[in-house]
Amino acid sequence: MGCVNKILAVLDADSQQQKALNRALHLARLSGAKLTLLLSIYDFSYEMTTMLAAEERDTMRDSLINDRKVWIDDLLEDYNTRDIDIRIEVVWHNRPFEAIIETAIKGDYDVIIKATHQREGIANLFFTPTDWHLLRKAPCLVLLVKEHDWPEHGKILAAIHTTGEQEHHQSLNQRITEAAQEFAGWLQSDVHLVNAYPGAPVTIAAEIPEFDTGSYRESLKESHRQALAEHGEKFSIPSANQHVHEGLPEQVVPELAEELDAELVVLGTIGRTGFSAALLGNTAEHVIERLNCDLLAVKPEGFQSPVKV
Repeated sequence: MGCVNKILAVLDADSQQQKALNRALHLARLSGAKLTLLLSIYDFSYEMTTMLAAEERDTMRDSLINDRKVWIDDLLEDYNTRDIDIRIEVVWHNRPFEAIIETAIKGDYDVIIKATHQREGIANLFFTPTDWHLLRKAPCLVLLVKEHDWPEHGKILAAIHTTGEQEHHQSLNQRITEAAQEFAGWLQSDVHLVNAYPGAPVTIAAEIPEFDTGSYRESLKESHRQALAEHGEKFSIPSANQHVHEGLPEQVVPELAEELDAELVVLGTIGRTGFSAALLGNTAEHVIERLNCDLLAVKPEGFQSPVKV
């Protein structure tokens, strides 16, 4: 994976707190990356104003875009932006996630930074918010920001998947760990590895009384421990920073992140489409709802965004 040279930070027009901006300025200062601040706006009433000619609608829309650019300039006056290369981009788009991804592709950005908010109710099972779309479809790293600080000498938790010998798993594990170490270098943090593995199926114990569940679980844990140790050795990550836990990733990862007081969790995400994605999401989406810290989502090598530019 390459270094982070270009950052795309998504501003929140409806929030007093600009968590993504805070994090982006911090990262840009540490990494020396160029920073673009993006605001996606849209007002349906402007498109429906039939009393106005197309040219007049365009003029009104451009005026609104310029107003928001002035708002961003005013916003930046409260921040230390010295020595940071900052661009401002305001786009008119009725689907914010597409605006973000299109901008990321056009500008060849290395990471998208966006604040994420607590979601409530069953509606989010069917109407996926912008951050879910970004996790599935963004072509680059996605950093979803919560409330946790980024202290120096903190901990970064990289969640990897050691089951099987599939080449795509090994490649994604490598990308996840490289990203974790890159951020750890900037933040002067320690990298920890975690691997969650499934327990013994209850049906086997029920159907085969002589099946030794305890022995099976120990053997499974040892297999994963060895695989994690081999992976950790490649990146010089000490055994004390390697964690193998039985259970689902969406349970194991947030619990360990809280136990370590991690400032950042790094994991892989593979895009899904269709009804199953809307209903179920994927591991990254289930994990972030339980995290109290930032999440950095890493795509597999060669991932192509389904969003067309």
